[in-house]
Amino acid sequence: MEFTFLGTSAGTPTKARNVTALALRLKRSKQWCLIDCGEGTQHQLLHTPYSLAQLGAVFITHVHGDHCFGLVGLLASASMAGRTEPLTIYGPAELSQFIPLTLKLTDTYLSYPVTFIDVAQLDQPVFAAGFKVSAWPLNHRVPCYAWQFVEHDIAHQLDTDKLIAAGIERGPVWGQMQRGEQVTLADGRALNGRDFWQLAQQPRSIIVAGDNDTPECLAEPAATANVLIHEATYSQAISDKIGPAPMHTSAAKLAKFAHQAKLDNLVMTHFSARFGGKGVSSISILEQEAKRFYHGQLWLAQDLAHYQLNSAGQLSRSS
Repeated sequence: MEFTFLGTSAGTPTKARNVTALALRLKRSKQWCLIDCGEGTQHQLLHTPYSLAQLGAVFITHVHGDHCFGLVGLLASASMAGRTEPLTIYGPAELSQFIPLTLKLTDTYLSYPVTFIDVAQLDQPVFAAGFKVSAWPLNHRVPCYAWQFVEHDIAHQLDTDKLIAAGIERGPVWGQMQRGEQVTLADGRALNGRDFWQLAQQPRSIIVAGDNDTPECLAEPAATANVLIHEATYSQAISDKIGPAPMHTSAAKLAKFAHQAKLDNLVMTHFSARFGGKGVSSISILEQEAKRFYHGQLWLAQDLAHYQLNSAGQLSRSS
């Protein structure tokens, strides 16, 4: 699995950081997923190998502009580049009004169909670009979600001993189960082929969170995640000045949660523009604060930084 940050600033862009967006894919796949799409995302993509023609799906965490204002331009550019494949956008219901209305008012025609799926209506995972994707509600000023991406198509073989023990005779049904299909046996039993797989490795999992002042919302998915990508907008001192409901997470609060959840890899992003300077305004303040509480692999995201998660669940930066 690999991902590239297309923007890491909170609220507004800076000279060094664009607003939020992230590209994610399985290394063996050309298709990829886009999580959030702040203004200027399509410009950032020009510096990466990700193609709009291979965009598998878009996942938006919430409707604040620094997370979705770039979406209309990106869709239009994909059309102008000749895309014809349908595209699904998962996110808040408001997107199904915002996007079509903006396209209509700007006389913009898309050469491919777009489907909007309301995240609030999802009652089971969806599948995109080789991932099983689940939504987890967060705490913010507007409805906001984290998206958990779990590797779906991984190397496997059938557990023949389990099949025989279950009284499933060798035959065409074994081929269906090898492909992970749902099968109904002659005796009426309905089975999921994946339940009879032996995996070469455990599926890798990455959580990409939107804005959130309560990291504990992610306790359940974090228990099985290899990587958590989460905002650390403020230092604790700044968060305390804002008040009891900052609607964003401090580096200290996030680090405490990551330690309690025993996360191997924590990537902090969505930094306030006030941390663009030196000294007390340096982003190193957030790093130092987090390291007081979290002792796993800690990363501070940078625009266009590229990361790889290997089969052993080890995260590394390759650029």
